[in-house]
Amino acid sequence: MSGVLDDYAEHLRFEMGRSAHTVRAYVGDVRGLISFAGARGVAIADLDLALLRAWLAEQSRRGAARTTVARQVSSAKNFCAWATREGLLPADPATRLQAPKAHRVLPAVLTPDQAIAAAQTSGDSDGEGDGNSPMALRDRLIVELLYSTGIRVGELCGLDLADVDLGRRVVQVVGKGDKQRAVPFGAPAAAAIDDWLQTGRPRLATATSGEALLLGARGGRLDQRMARTVVHRATAAQGAEVGPHGLRHSAATHLLEGGADLRVVQELLGHSSLATTQLYTHVSVERLRAVHDQAHPRA
Repeated sequence: MSGVLDDYAEHLRFEMGRSAHTVRAYVGDVRGLISFAGARGVAIADLDLALLRAWLAEQSRRGAARTTVARQVSSAKNFCAWATREGLLPADPATRLQAPKAHRVLPAVLTPDQAIAAAQTSGDSDGEGDGNSPMALRDRLIVELLYSTGIRVGELCGLDLADVDLGRRVVQVVGKGDKQRAVPFGAPAAAAIDDWLQTGRPRLATATSGEALLLGARGGRLDQRMARTVVHRATAAQGAEVGPHGLRHSAATHLLEGGADLRVVQELLGHSSLATTQLYTHVSVERLRAVHDQAHPRA
């Protein structure tokens, strides 16, 4: 099984351009599927629709969320299609496999005041008591840039020095599927970048730092987990704790509420489908409804 999974992982990584996170998730799902089949005496070559459905039903019985089961359906369909092309399966049994409809949950977002305050004060609680320490300057940049651009935390941590154009206030981002896009950022983020490059980064940089824009305490490229910790700490101080994805949701929502065109927001966020971006219009409508219910005498 390990050889098959290694080959499948290479297919996902190099032929489909999937991220490391997606590869881990898909391979983990397929490992579970193969183990489920093996426990019932079914080899890979004998996978059929009934067994796939039994596997998914088992995941649901164990309490897997609809979104998780939907991803497992995608994993199974992708694997079976690949295995059929590779000759491991005589025919693709997953063509008729359907994912459950996921509940669309409105993302948690900050108010504009909360987002601005989180960005402005994000370097004040770094534990050093010095808002101008390298870590404080870095933390402020993390929150400012995530909120200003709406980029993903993985995209943020992957930025190199050459990706930042301070003159044009644009950052070059490599998103999902290795797709590149240019995303503008505002004056506060530009000031945070300048402070970090002039004062913060030189004090943390080592021979192993390379071209990474953001650095950890030991000088290596910033880890996503640390970036998440910084964002959670900064937003919790404003009474509405969210992670990097919450800042992304907030940026998109505030852009739309400010009158930005939906397709422009789609381009900025790097969404391949407009339907994904449209989720944020529902957030805006919910806010309008909440205000209406609270303020209108006939609500």
